[in-house]
Amino acid sequence: MVVLVNHFHGTFAGMRVALFIPLFAMSLSACQMIPGGSEPQRQATQRPSQAVAVSPKTRACLSDLGNKRASFTPLRDEYYGAGCSTLGTVRLSSLKGDDANLALVGLGPVACPLADTFAGWARFGADRAAQQILGSRLVRIETMGSYNCRNVAGSSRRSAHATANAIDVSGFVLADGRRITVAGNWADKSPAVRRFFSAIHTSACKRFGTVLGPAYNAAHRDHLHLELGGKAVCR
Repeated sequence: MVVLVNHFHGTFAGMRVALFIPLFAMSLSACQMIPGGSEPQRQATQRPSQAVAVSPKTRACLSDLGNKRASFTPLRDEYYGAGCSTLGTVRLSSLKGDDANLALVGLGPVACPLADTFAGWARFGADRAAQQILGSRLVRIETMGSYNCRNVAGSSRRSAHATANAIDVSGFVLADGRRITVAGNWADKSPAVRRFFSAIHTSACKRFGTVLGPAYNAAHRDHLHLELGGKAVCR
């Protein structure tokens, strides 16, 4: 069975009929290139006011994502060629923290299972760590993007970004006004900031299949690469 939907806010669970809700026109914005990327992003134009076909598997994922109180829009499947596509993806607007919504910066299409896992990590891994270690909740998570039609740096193999199955997190903004970034604060002189990054990295490794940061190589000096699949690498 295929369910047609256009826009979600909140819970999707329990729905038994197709929904047709007006869809605001949007474009699939380009994600920033990761250091070492060799190809420009391939783009497709999203046509407005057209229903989004949702498979039963994606429908279940959207339901779970809605139960996490994420704000998101399901996107049409797109095939870009050359091994690049965005299938079963969503555009995340915000995620739920413990006490407030978490704004997101820089994200393009994200595969729903990755978005669902990211929502859990954002709240229980990153936001909780900020409160417990830095004494302030998070208000924003900054990223370097998600979908990007490119190879793994220095190889001929397609990156997980080429199918929207990876997110690169670059920084955080706290409610007290502080902004901490992977590039500028990973080895911060403050023990608390270093503990925060260690905590969120450890939490990510428990949730995602592949987590790569500054300790991995120079190409990841300014972000945490979060990938749901991969070879279970935690660096």
